[in-house]
Amino acid sequence: MTSTPSSVSTSSVAFSPDEKFLYVDNWDEKRKVILRYAVHPDGSLSDSQVFFDATKEPGEDAWDGMKIDVQGNLYLSGPGGLWIISPDGKHLGTIVGPEHPHNLAWGGEDHKTLYLAAQTGLYPIAVNLPGAGLPK
Repeated sequence: MTSTPSSVSTSSVAFSPDEKFLYVDNWDEKRKVILRYAVHPDGSLSDSQVFFDATKEPGEDAWDGMKIDVQGNLYLSGPGGLWIISPDGKHLGTIVGPEHPHNLAWGGEDHKTLYLAAQTGLYPIAVNLPGAGLPK
């Protein structure tokens, strides 16, 4: 079993759609990183690397909830709102809602609704791609 470094405070984990990578986000406002591990057929992990670093982004918010869509885009509660990051590690955009989200869940008949759980509300948003890892 591979563990994350002691400098990482894990909040969420998610597999890529093909389960070749495991993403681990860090709940630390001083080191706002997402790590990516290679996943081997026996389930072991290797090749830990910083996949995305938002440490220089303003605000005290660190990474929290994380989900992945069928094309491998990551949706994360992060500094300033809901971040969308491509499987290549490119920041595609940030959605700012009425409250900062802390956790996420896929839903809807077509799995194209992302529910954002915040401190005092639950906010559904429609997305273009369904969530990964869901029953077909």
